[in-house]
Formats: sequence, C-alpha cells, structure tokens
Amino acid sequence: MFVLQEDTLNIARSLPKIELHRHLEGSVRLGTLVEIANQHGMELKDEESLRPFVQMMPNEPRDSRQFLSKFLTLRQFYRSEDIVQRITREVIEDAANDNVRYMELRFTPKALCNFTGSPMTHMVGLVCEAGNEAARQHNIRVRYIVSMNRHESVELGESALQAAIMHMDKGVVGVDLAGDEANHSALPFRDLMLASKASGLFVTVHAGEWAGPESVWDAIGNLKCDRIGHGINVLRDPAMMTLVTQREIALEICPTSNVLSGIVPTLDEHPIVELTRQGIRTTLNTDDPSVCNITLSEEIALTMQTHHQSLDDVKAFTVRAAQSAFLHREERSALVREFQALLSPAAL
Repeated sequence: MFVLQEDTLNIARSLPKIELHRHLEGSVRLGTLVEIANQHGMELKDEESLRPFVQMMPNEPRDSRQFLSKFLTLRQFYRSEDIVQRITREVIEDAANDNVRYMELRFTPKALCNFTGSPMTHMVGLVCEAGNEAARQHNIRVRYIVSMNRHESVELGESALQAAIMHMDKGVVGVDLAGDEANHSALPFRDLMLASKASGLFVTVHAGEWAGPESVWDAIGNLKCDRIGHGINVLRDPAMMTLVTQREIALEICPTSNVLSGIVPTLDEHPIVELTRQGIRTTLNTDDPSVCNITLSEEIALTMQTHHQSLDDVKAFTVRAAQSAFLHREERSALVREFQALLSPAAL
C-alpha cells in the first residue's frame, strides 16, 4: 500500500471528521478478538496468527469473495451479549480518538445473534445502549444504520427492519442493504426499503461496487435510496452520473476498501476525484477499519497524497458528508453549519 507522509497524516488527524459508512463488524480491535479467542477456547490465540483470517493481507487475492470471507471469521467472535456491547463501545472510542465527531455506525443484527440466539430487536437495543453510553463518554455523536444482506432471506430483512423501527428513539436513523452484490439482485428487497422510508427511516444501498451502474439504478429507481454505498461504477454510464448528480444522491466512497476488494487496481487509479469533478456528492469513509487496516485520518491523508487533494478539498468531503447525514432537515442544517465553522481557517 501507499506510504503515508507523517506531516500529511498529522494534518488529517487534526481535522474534525464525519464518517457515514463504517461497519461495526469490520471495525473490531485485533487485541479484543485475541482476548475473546482465549476466553472461549478458539484456536487463534495471538494477533499475527489471527490477522490473515480477519484482515486483507498484501499477497492474497483482491476480490469480493476474499473480502467477504473475513466477515465469516469475524462472525465467530460474537459469543455473548457482553462481547457485542464491549466491541460497540471500543469501535466508538476508536472513532472518537481519530477525531471523528459525527458517525453513522452500521451493523447487521443477524451477524451479532448467531451465537447468542438473541432476538434481533433485543440485539439492536443492546448495540444502541452501549453505543450511546460510549458516545456520551467520548464526546462523539453516533447514529445507527441497521443492515441486512441481499444474499440472505427477505424474511431476515423484515426482522431487521422491525428491530430498526423499534429503536428509532435510541438513534437508529436508517437501514442498509449490503452483501453479495455481484450475485444477488436488490429487487427482492424493494418492498422492505419502501416500508423503511414510509416509517421515517433513511435508506442506503451498497451498489455500483462489485456490479455495474445497473445496480445503482435498482437502488435509486426501484428501492428509492437516499445514499449509495460505494457507487463508483456510475462512471461507466453518463446517464447514471447525471441522475445521481441531479438527485443529489451521495456516494459513500471507501477508497482503500475498493482497492483491497478488487474494484480498482490501485489508489492512484481510484475515481473519487473524477466523480467529485463531475459534480457528484462524494464523501470519504473507511468501510471496515480493521479489515482494511485503515483509519479515517489515514484514508484522508492517502487521498491527499495520491490525488494531490488540498486541505480545502478534503474539508469539502466532510461538509458534503454533513449535507448527506441521515438527519432530518433542521438537525442536518445545524450539522453543516457546525462543521463549516469547525473547518474554518480561524478554528484550525
């Protein structure tokens, strides 16, 4: 991967940040996983033996199958409700330590319930409870997005949606359709996404990542999403780019993840700057900090180095993120004003 310059990284660390696309399950500390393994008699008992199973490594294939395989291992660690809450608290602490001030943290309830057998409604409540406590402690605002996988059943999606609706008062603001985009259509989940919007939840859909621009059309035209997870393949279709721009659909772009999952060959070739130049509302995110071995500050610094982005350019990514937050109009406008002030030359 690209070598970071210390001065650029320090600038990125100093910036107050917003993250819209971070998966709880892909953000776990390796040290915590080792402790869980030791407590539960699992075979992988140190960080270096564990790392290849949960983190993308330099010499392994870069494709969707390899990337998603890390989550098959990660799902084995949610052995108790206490573990889920501990990991949630640590993920939020880590974000706050990276100077993230507002974060929308997404998680898949089904993945967290495999061992505990807890109802999804209960599990969503546990995550919100632990997350809200950690957010207060570390002075970061956190909202939650409940995720479902398109390669799993619609019935599981229905349960996830009901759990999300039940916890809107605890900070759940949206739902996400994720999973194996290359082999599974989003269309079976159309009614669920429309029901989500009718309930007052926002909708984001992973699209245009491992599939082409037609997947983005399904997400916007059929599922009526508010944002797109990744979405970089809209560049293949000028008409789709126009649609995304006109409707002000934000793209939750995660450059390092896109390289490690084989969407683009190198960071230098990532289209984030070209998408921005075309007037698309681009935002900068990590996706899965532990799987990708990246922080948001490092993601920003890499973007500055590889694409010659100025400080004003990266500030603009943050303001666009504020403009795209899953908050209702007045609260979102207040967030935009706050970050414009925080990022002003006088504040920095």
